[in-house]
Amino acid sequence: MEKYSQFRDRGSGIAPFFPIPSPPTGFLFLPIHIFLFAIRVPPLLCMSIFYFVILRWLPVGSLAKKAALWCMIGIPGIWWIDLQIDRVKRGSLAKQNAHRLPSPGTIIASSFTSPLDCLYLAAIFDPIFTASYPTTREVQRISLFRAMQLALLPPSLHPPPSARLTTLSALLADNPSAIIVVLPECTTTNGRGILPFSLSLLSAPPSTKIFPVSLRYTPGDITTPVPSEYLSWLWRLASKPTHCIRVRIAECVYNNASPTTPSAATTNSAARRNGVHKGAYDTNFFDSTEAAADDGLGGDERHVLERVGEDLARLGRVKRVGLGVQEKIEFVKIWKKRR
Repeated sequence: MEKYSQFRDRGSGIAPFFPIPSPPTGFLFLPIHIFLFAIRVPPLLCMSIFYFVILRWLPVGSLAKKAALWCMIGIPGIWWIDLQIDRVKRGSLAKQNAHRLPSPGTIIASSFTSPLDCLYLAAIFDPIFTASYPTTREVQRISLFRAMQLALLPPSLHPPPSARLTTLSALLADNPSAIIVVLPECTTTNGRGILPFSLSLLSAPPSTKIFPVSLRYTPGDITTPVPSEYLSWLWRLASKPTHCIRVRIAECVYNNASPTTPSAATTNSAARRNGVHKGAYDTNFFDSTEAAADDGLGGDERHVLERVGEDLARLGRVKRVGLGVQEKIEFVKIWKKRR
């Protein structure tokens, strides 16, 4: 494992790109896993095809679409969802005002560890999904299927040439009754660390609420930090008796920063902040004061991103790391060679 040491955060020792091994179950339980896989995969595939090919295009209400999404969640055994909201006691959620939950016209800044993240958010909030990239403040509007697919695809530093980019302000102006989901880490992790953020959240309007949302899974082997492992992920998902989702929603954050003027230097320094420079893993995120001063961001802008990052780390009971998309690209190359 020595050749993977550069992919551990030097400050915390966390390796956010390593796949989490499945808990040992023993040879005697293998027939049970095979049986569960065999009876779950056909209905799961049928429901997925029915939703993405037919139902999502039909002029039916959101209730029917959410029912189909909940079936897709329940078929592989995701029976228990532990939901908790900051400053809300258990059992008193119904007594709280709606402002503590994401609502139309707000933004969700979600952790990104598995295709199930976007599936669950779609079943609850019926939002608009976006893809973020480390080298731009703009976002790409994508479908639920594409958002789930990104969790299984290799990471990318730049948007594809055919991508139509926009800002969160423009997207909210065109869709005032929708919730926008942003995946600021730009790529998936194993849930054991929070990566440096894209600057896309800074394109949100100052008056818009940004809700950090953390999703974690038990067991954690259904996360997808390594791309392109479709069949192995499907086996881990469908062969286990049950899975649990732990959902935590923080208090809202506002983008009260004054925007800076974009420039080539800002773009390059922002890329360095997100791990593009060679030595990004040599220091912890918080210890990189020199890099933070050279990231092209104003103090208020940096505070907004750090507040959301700290909330996601606190909700997930993990730490922020200095490894970014560039390090994951290098990790995947070495990992694939070993495989």
